[in-house]
Amino acid sequence: MTAAPARADARTWITVGAAIIGAFMAVLNIQITNASLPDIQGAIGAGLDDGGWISTAYLVAEIVVIPLTGFLSSVFSLRRYLLANTVLFLVLSVACAFAQDLSQMIVLRALQGFFGGTLIPLAFTLTLTSLPAAQRPIGLALFALSATFAPAIGPTIGGWLTETYGWQYIFYVNIVPGLFMLAGLWPTLPKAPMQLGLLRQGDWAGIATLSIGLATLQTVLEEGNKDDWFGSPFIVRLSVVAAVSLVLFVWIELTAARPLLDLRLLARRNFGLGTLSSVILGVGLYGSVFLLPLYLSQMQGYNSEQVGEVLAWTGLPQLVLIPLVPRLMRRIDARLLVAVGMALFAGSCFLNTGLSPDYAGPQLLVPNIIRAVGQALVMTPLTSLATAGIEASAAASASAIYNMVRNLGGAIGIAALQTLLTKREQFHSSVLSAHVSLLDPATQDRLAALQQRFLATGTSDPATAWHDAVVAVGRVVRAQSYFLAYADAFFVMGAVLLLAMLAALLMRKSAGGAAAGAH
Repeated sequence: MTAAPARADARTWITVGAAIIGAFMAVLNIQITNASLPDIQGAIGAGLDDGGWISTAYLVAEIVVIPLTGFLSSVFSLRRYLLANTVLFLVLSVACAFAQDLSQMIVLRALQGFFGGTLIPLAFTLTLTSLPAAQRPIGLALFALSATFAPAIGPTIGGWLTETYGWQYIFYVNIVPGLFMLAGLWPTLPKAPMQLGLLRQGDWAGIATLSIGLATLQTVLEEGNKDDWFGSPFIVRLSVVAAVSLVLFVWIELTAARPLLDLRLLARRNFGLGTLSSVILGVGLYGSVFLLPLYLSQMQGYNSEQVGEVLAWTGLPQLVLIPLVPRLMRRIDARLLVAVGMALFAGSCFLNTGLSPDYAGPQLLVPNIIRAVGQALVMTPLTSLATAGIEASAAASASAIYNMVRNLGGAIGIAALQTLLTKREQFHSSVLSAHVSLLDPATQDRLAALQQRFLATGTSDPATAWHDAVVAVGRVVRAQSYFLAYADAFFVMGAVLLLAMLAALLMRKSAGGAAAGAH
């Protein structure tokens, strides 16, 4: 194989940069609807529970298509496949703004996710295979903006657009960067013939079992908490299908002559530990973007724009910090950078364990900035370590696995946090209620004081005032139990991130922090 040049030319950088714009848009669209869900639900007549599928449909389709991308880009050629999916992603983005009801929105969002999901692994593959080793950390730093900055800034952009122009604009926002992406890719992507004959050699059994397994698993994760998990026959059946399908998929991939994904890559120390860290990073990235808006809206009464302003501080500092990380990697062991980043990310979660009615946007500023610094330090060196030594022939499989598990980690993290919030709220509510007894003198004094306040402010009937006082105390207990439950969720997320820090320290040091063998 001809040795790669020491430095990439302008054409290569345009290709990589344009592809990364696509990855950024694809990741952004996972979270951009979250802050705007109430507005979208009201416009299309969706219920509160059903509205969650507006985000879930996109994520399910994206997770399913990511591992298929390497094979399909070989069949249709990377140029045709990437350009076609970009165009279709933009068309479906605009179409989502015209959805008339929930069923239309779910179908359109699923199609948008299916075409948008290809943009993430293709950008990653182009970064690994197009850039020489010395410049690859710069490309990976740009890619990190799509992986960590996009989820953090998504609710901010979505909230601002919804409050300023209307929810439809969260879908129109893809048009301008999408056109820039096409303008960069059209003249620079090399032309190659289609290889339709590969369709006959495709690992269709692997594709089928993986698609069914991932789709059903994601549905279980989304619906499990609402349906009381295994108390629901529907969830039980889906869980069995997911487990059987994914076990079959692993067996097929390890025995097939031409597997869809080379799972043996996970046996390599750095890639295996890096993939594990990527799963946990997904838990932290998507878990924090799930918890913070929910806390601010439910417990502090913030609207979508106010939520976006708070979350901006988990994203905006990364714009400054991530481009500096490749320079740090030349001077500091990449493993240490990842460990410090994970420790800061975990620390920001631990800082949010003292939640109270007085803990809102201003109090979240410092933890959010610490989280931003931690996230900025993690992604680029972690990806460099994980992909060190990955050959060009295995780059597509590595890209699919690495990016798929991060999104899957996010889905698992959100489902786990939803369940944890529910269970811990119930636990704290029972504990607090046991200490708020009508026979307790302190409780009686508090109720009497509230009764007098209600009587003084317009309630004429003492019995009604007493009832209102009991209800008010019950609300305080319920609110306090939720504050404690959110604190528990942040603590658990921080503890999990520390496991990723340990995994990173167990990885082998790679020369220059770059994926030396990926070209």
